[in-house]
Amino acid sequence: MTDHFEIHERDGAARLGELRLESPLTTPALVDDVLEDAGSLWTGEREVPDGDDARLTVLPHRAFPGGTAPEVQESFAVDHPDVDYPSAAVVSSESATDQNVDAYVVSDAQSFLGHGSALVEAVVAVREAVATDTAIYLSGVATPRNVALLAYAGVDCFDETAAVVNGTEGRYLTTDEAYFLEDLEELPCSCPACQQPREEFTREDCAEHNVNALRAELGIVRRRIRDGRLRDYLEGQARHDQWLTAALRELDSQWGYLEERTPILRDARIDAATEDTLHRVEIQRYADRVTTRYRNRFANPLVLVPCSATKPYSESQSHGQFHDAIQWRAHLVSMTSPIGVVPQELETTYPAQHYDTVVTGRWSEDEKEFVAAVLRRYLERNEYPKIVAHVPDEGYRDIVSRVEDEWEGDGLEITYTVPEGGHPTDDESLSNLSDALSGELKYSKREREHNTVRAIADYLLGDGAGDDLFEDIRTTSRYPKIQVRNEADTQLATMVPQYGTLSFTLEGAKRWVDSDAPTKRVEIDGFVPHGSVLAPGVVDADEEIRVGDEVVVEGPRAFGVGRAEMFGREMEESTRGIACEIRHVEEK
Repeated sequence: MTDHFEIHERDGAARLGELRLESPLTTPALVDDVLEDAGSLWTGEREVPDGDDARLTVLPHRAFPGGTAPEVQESFAVDHPDVDYPSAAVVSSESATDQNVDAYVVSDAQSFLGHGSALVEAVVAVREAVATDTAIYLSGVATPRNVALLAYAGVDCFDETAAVVNGTEGRYLTTDEAYFLEDLEELPCSCPACQQPREEFTREDCAEHNVNALRAELGIVRRRIRDGRLRDYLEGQARHDQWLTAALRELDSQWGYLEERTPILRDARIDAATEDTLHRVEIQRYADRVTTRYRNRFANPLVLVPCSATKPYSESQSHGQFHDAIQWRAHLVSMTSPIGVVPQELETTYPAQHYDTVVTGRWSEDEKEFVAAVLRRYLERNEYPKIVAHVPDEGYRDIVSRVEDEWEGDGLEITYTVPEGGHPTDDESLSNLSDALSGELKYSKREREHNTVRAIADYLLGDGAGDDLFEDIRTTSRYPKIQVRNEADTQLATMVPQYGTLSFTLEGAKRWVDSDAPTKRVEIDGFVPHGSVLAPGVVDADEEIRVGDEVVVEGPRAFGVGRAEMFGREMEESTRGIACEIRHVEEK
């Protein structure tokens, strides 16, 4: 049980936390100033302080060699139920166990520093072995260049050791390089330590600068976590060191670890500036759900079109021209990197309207392969009477042609409507598009809105959820602010255009519980929540719950619906923090 550490914001595995000492410390941060008797960190037994101590106290050495029997480790477990103080236990990444403290000092950090896969395996092992609401502390490893990656992996606490040691050895650290002091004609920094003539700058000054640079970088990391954009920063920052780039890619391969901790929606924009963006959880999750949960419900032909800089696409000038030519006679699906394919019903669903990408007119091979793979899986799941590709030559046509050439079904015939060297918004191209749909029947506004609601339900809740929940509905208001009602005119849900999600009413939540659609439940204790449910009040939670998910909250005295602020396992394990925000609740 943790009493002195609470997580306030999350950005994937990175967290913004509060270590509650005499002066609260916002993590990720340096903890040198708040360590009790830091000199005895590795020396073994020490006295437990009295309850008035408000510093982070490192308890006896708990780093066990690999192969140590579990019963031996458990016999050394830290458990001081009568003492209230911030505490940390020392553990090894090879044999970490939950020891009922606020933080864990990883004893073997030096052994995996500089090795991407070893670092990721170690941090993930410790993070999975201890409670979700505890801090991880890596001692003696943080530098201005690597601390952003370490925080992104899930590390919360650091110290000045590496920065100071490098400085006293004459190495001047920046966020992109480590320079030998004698090689610097001028100091590329304006921190207090660097505000003196170069010839008077000593190694002690260098150590002070290194610590200043590390503190400044941690400030950037905390800001990025608050903004939900640490990953964007890291895709550039990790490029400064080969092992950091390797570690970032190793983290991307830890799908379960990152996916569980990554929200399904947020306000932050995704900057797709490198090919590593293709491997982000948000991108891979969207592609997976579109190709395993979404199902086209229109009987009309498919028209593939390029994306637009304006989001959502339907508000762009180019897509307005496409719609004028199509006249609701076809189902529109946009192709884009890094998202893949975006059916028109999901154009507002995160992250389809929350990304920006570098526009050069040229596609990399990785981008082509990714989008082609997503398009192939999409077409294998969804049948159309006719397929029209209204795409330009560069990139887009190559992708469609690959899918057409590699198709393993009964044959895939695609009509191309943009002349060679032409542009999709040229008069000739638009005329070809209109002619290709000649004789096709239009679908109604009602059909479009109903299918949008069902598609979003499929995407959020699971394959078939849209039909299970919303087979007999009527819609009011205008897209994208659609209100969903039953035949008795009782409101069930509202579409939230900011995220392209659904917000349920109590009646909608009851229908959800009674349907065959997978229900994301949070079981609470015997109280009636108002505004929010704190983690200590959670009895059980569905492991599939992610931050941002719509959830049903139910207990002996209450039934409600709201949005998750923690992932499911975190709700169960945490002793502090908001588990979910309640929108509607009724007392039983």
